[in-house]
Amino acid sequence: MITREHLAAYRCEECGHHSSKWFGRCPKCSSWSTQTAPTVPTAAVSTLGRGARAPARIESGIGEVDRVLGGGFVSGEICLLAGEPGIGKSTLVLQLLDALGQSGRTTLLVTGEESPAQVALRANRLQVDGERLRATSETSVEGILEACAQEQPEVVVVDSIQTVEMSGLDQAAGSPVQLRDCTAALGRFAKREGAVVVLVGHVTKDGGIAGPKTLEHMVDAVLSLEGERTTSLRLLRAVKNRFGSCEETGVFVMGRRGLEGVVDPSAMLLADRRRGVTGSVVFPGLEGTRCVLIEMQALVAPPSSGQPRRVAQGLEGGRLSLLLGVLSKHVNLQLAPRDVFASAAGGIAVREPASDLAVLLALVSAATDIPVEEDLVAVGEVGLAGEVRRVPGIERRLAEAVRLGFRTALIPRGCSDVPAQLEPVVLADVAAAVAHIAARAQPMRSRAVSPLPQLEPVSA
Repeated sequence: MITREHLAAYRCEECGHHSSKWFGRCPKCSSWSTQTAPTVPTAAVSTLGRGARAPARIESGIGEVDRVLGGGFVSGEICLLAGEPGIGKSTLVLQLLDALGQSGRTTLLVTGEESPAQVALRANRLQVDGERLRATSETSVEGILEACAQEQPEVVVVDSIQTVEMSGLDQAAGSPVQLRDCTAALGRFAKREGAVVVLVGHVTKDGGIAGPKTLEHMVDAVLSLEGERTTSLRLLRAVKNRFGSCEETGVFVMGRRGLEGVVDPSAMLLADRRRGVTGSVVFPGLEGTRCVLIEMQALVAPPSSGQPRRVAQGLEGGRLSLLLGVLSKHVNLQLAPRDVFASAAGGIAVREPASDLAVLLALVSAATDIPVEEDLVAVGEVGLAGEVRRVPGIERRLAEAVRLGFRTALIPRGCSDVPAQLEPVVLADVAAAVAHIAARAQPMRSRAVSPLPQLEPVSA
């Protein structure tokens, strides 16, 4: 690092006084001819060609974590794991250290929020071998680095970074200055020693990571553990990943022995699906390279109060409002005076526009009391003009639908390589999609809403 002494070209060898100008006599100690110009350290420069050695990957031993990271940790990586209180962050890192220990890796757990005895209680509950796990309750960054120098761990977990402080700073632990400087010190250690450092972080009441935004820029990867504490489903997503994709998602279920990876999320999410009900359409979604079948549900009911409600769970509220506007304009299905609820069943959040067609058909099914075929999937983005637009990864989506026994697929125009086991129904607009469902489905029971007369497109 170039310091002030390097910028001040001349320095007195007797007293250490430095100046940017040459001097014959030191103005501080009055010595003659004692000035010297220190040399600036030369930076190491290399090429990024084929001969450059790539850092090694360290597999975590947990398949869902490796999926999100892109194959495992990278030597010298510093990773930030954040999530709501009680979501399972400490459980995940404890299982992570146990899996790494079983593969022969040396690890160190820095527990600033709990004592080692309290961590041992959780280890016993999770059936983690506590004899293999090395832990310290040190909270000063200097003490942590000293422990790392003694233990020489390949993976260090700090739970949590908000409890770590650096001596010499007036601010309390968890302040923006402490978070920045402690993270920088741990990051330098990781790059210098080639160790992996995992920082467990808190989140604010708004869901953002506690601390300055600089904290996210300083680390190599930011992982977010999401889910409702009232349910067992947990999702691990990469918000930032310098060494892999940010599109992958790890799926876990919280059980008595901690977090367990879900090998087949589609089968799990559709296990409780009821057959022959209205307002239910299956959507083949993409979570990175993995396809997941999700049941999109809708409910249309008389308003419970003076103002009709619009409730979206697991979906973007803006997309729901957009689809209601398209139905009103292009299919003449007026839902403005009714309460409308839409949900992605199972607790998983759907963020891609490819779910538009499935949500729209679920709304029509709920409003008209016409159940959609049980072996049908729908995928496509819906535009404001009522058109059904193409989406990426259609082959993978349909292949997953075939694996779980679906036989009909509503897809946009221009899709190729449809599996032979599926009957493709190519749609140009939402009016064609609604007409197809109305023609093939049988009403379960009559309601006040008259379905068929309102399913014609509105003339311009």
